[in-house]
Amino acid sequence: MMNQNNKNHKGHSIMKVSAALAAMLLVSGTSIGMYKLVGNIGTAPAESSVSENIQEAESNSEAQTKSTPAVQATNMSWVEMASAADALTIPEIVEKAMPSAVGISATFTYSAQTSASSYRSFGFGGMYENAQPAEEQATAAGSGIVISSDGYIITNAHVIYDSESQYKMGKASSVTVVMGENHDQEYEAEIIGYDIQTDLAVLKIDAEGLTPAEFGNSDDLKVGELVVAIGNPLGFELYGTTTCGIVSAKNREVELEDKTMKLIQTDAAINSGNSGGMLLNSYGQVIGINSLKMSSSYGEASVEGLGFAIPINDAAEIIKSLISDGYVTGRPQLGITGTTITEEQAERYHIPQGVYVYSISENSVSGLQQGDVITAVNGTEITTMEELNAQKNLYKAGETVTLRISRSGESMDVQVTLQESRQEE
Repeated sequence: MMNQNNKNHKGHSIMKVSAALAAMLLVSGTSIGMYKLVGNIGTAPAESSVSENIQEAESNSEAQTKSTPAVQATNMSWVEMASAADALTIPEIVEKAMPSAVGISATFTYSAQTSASSYRSFGFGGMYENAQPAEEQATAAGSGIVISSDGYIITNAHVIYDSESQYKMGKASSVTVVMGENHDQEYEAEIIGYDIQTDLAVLKIDAEGLTPAEFGNSDDLKVGELVVAIGNPLGFELYGTTTCGIVSAKNREVELEDKTMKLIQTDAAINSGNSGGMLLNSYGQVIGINSLKMSSSYGEASVEGLGFAIPINDAAEIIKSLISDGYVTGRPQLGITGTTITEEQAERYHIPQGVYVYSISENSVSGLQQGDVITAVNGTEITTMEELNAQKNLYKAGETVTLRISRSGESMDVQVTLQESRQEE
């Protein structure tokens, strides 16, 4: 939940927690993969490495996939019917997982416009005379998961990096991790790495003897299976809130900005502040990282019980790369900033549908120019930024692709050598 140091901001969160993006909401107080679970993850010591904990999922998956015996529905609650064989009770799940659940407070520094009297117009429309930039701070709350005994913690990228608000505040200037039964233990945290595309981040605190979470196998989840969420909705006053529900869908494709994510859908209640928190199976194993929810209003319909989590299997290799390198290695980029040209815009400006190139990075190896409209990649037509990214991601950094573009009304092909994408780019 966003708290700002200046007055007159009540109900107007800088991080846009209440604004819908394609009706989807990121669920940290700030605003929200691709691989199997393999190998040692990063630089954490072997005795407490993430991989050591995650590898247990392989032996646990056999038990997890046991079918629930046939029962008389009248003799069992929905929780019992949704739980796998040999499952823990919900109190046992919470007791097992709670020591690995933490709170995260991120502080952001940004420049805002103020009037001579320091009365700010943000959120109310209009600008006042004599407005001048002023450096201010905002704080946001989220959730996290301990993944090693020596202080590695995972959360969502949007908890510690703002790319959504009016001020585009970027990386948090400081991050604090809160833990303990009474959430009275605080640690300054270092941001080890973050990845906006997959909405994952890794933090590190100077601590020993922590309780790392146990990881399950998200591929083994079944629709209708019991799941439990632990996090800090609306901030630390509700620290360690536990909710439960079922898996509503697996591999649900959700579009957010220029990316498509495949997520676990659940009706377990998650809200602003739950971002980065754990989604658990009936064995108390982390199988998802809570990330976003459907907004309370979708058109004219009322919406409830639509939450989404990143599958832990998809997150594992990203986490490993963030720990070892600080960014996701090998990911290709075109070296441009661009935007989708809608059908209406295409008709109005007499240009084809595609991706309009706003700018080109200095490191780009291409024949592209500002103002080009990209319409195809290696012969495959594209009309949106999402489609362009999907085609680009079929190739590796260092490979060359042919882009069909429209330049000043003329169609032509240009060659682009894909560069390795680093987070700061």
